[in-house]
Amino acid sequence: MRAVVQRATRASVTVDGEVVGAFDRPGLVALVGVTHDDGPADAATIARKIADLRLLRGERSVADEGAPVLVVSQFTLYGDARKGRRPTWQAAAPGPVAEPLVDAVVADLRGRGIEVSTGVFGADMAVELVNDGPITMMLET
Repeated sequence: MRAVVQRATRASVTVDGEVVGAFDRPGLVALVGVTHDDGPADAATIARKIADLRLLRGERSVADEGAPVLVVSQFTLYGDARKGRRPTWQAAAPGPVAEPLVDAVVADLRGRGIEVSTGVFGADMAVELVNDGPITMMLET
């Protein structure tokens, strides 16, 4: 499992012209990708890393600050463009495998008392954020 985590001062995700998830104070945007052999343990590990990663100002975590997280599924994190100009998506898990694991990341974060908003799995989404720092980290299990 992979997550690209960005510190943001505000963020939103829009589907079909409707904002479906957002925050307007400092927090994290987590783009989450799933591969074929990921399971519940990977989801728990990524959630823990997102919650405890000290990326907020003052080396604080979202768990420390009660800061929000916007989780967006992102199968393209497993794209491979090493050969030619057209990426392949073979390493990305199919929706029936990936969606429950992304949902498990969200549930784990919420279980920690973190405010979480999300995109819509499989939808064409417009993600907007103001990257603070800029700070961007890649997490893997």
